[in-house]
Amino acid sequence: MLVDGFLYPRLARASHFYSPRGALTDVEACRAFFNQQIAQQQLTKVGEVYHSFPNGGFTAVVGLTESHLSIHTWPEYGHATFDVFLSSYRRNNADTVRLLYAETLRFFGGEEQAKTEVCR
Repeated sequence: MLVDGFLYPRLARASHFYSPRGALTDVEACRAFFNQQIAQQQLTKVGEVYHSFPNGGFTAVVGLTESHLSIHTWPEYGHATFDVFLSSYRRNNADTVRLLYAETLRFFGGEEQAKTEVCR
């Protein structure tokens, strides 16, 4: 995105990772973690949906003024998918995307299996 003559890309990162089962079933810990990260990175939450499934897995989608982050867990397989997309309309958020990704992988004790990064 071009703002005042400067190019600020919008960055998306999506991944698939393996994780211990316990981390993939604790929806409230994930909610607290996401809220902490959003505050630390000075992002603005505009809405959220957390849904737990009978097998213990969960889906979480957090809407941000900058865009969103989401996670879907499958504890029965020991894996999850995570994506974060941030616009850089008011500031360059590329490093924030990468930091959120790394912190999420660390929080879940995840082992990255696949990662895609798209700069638009």
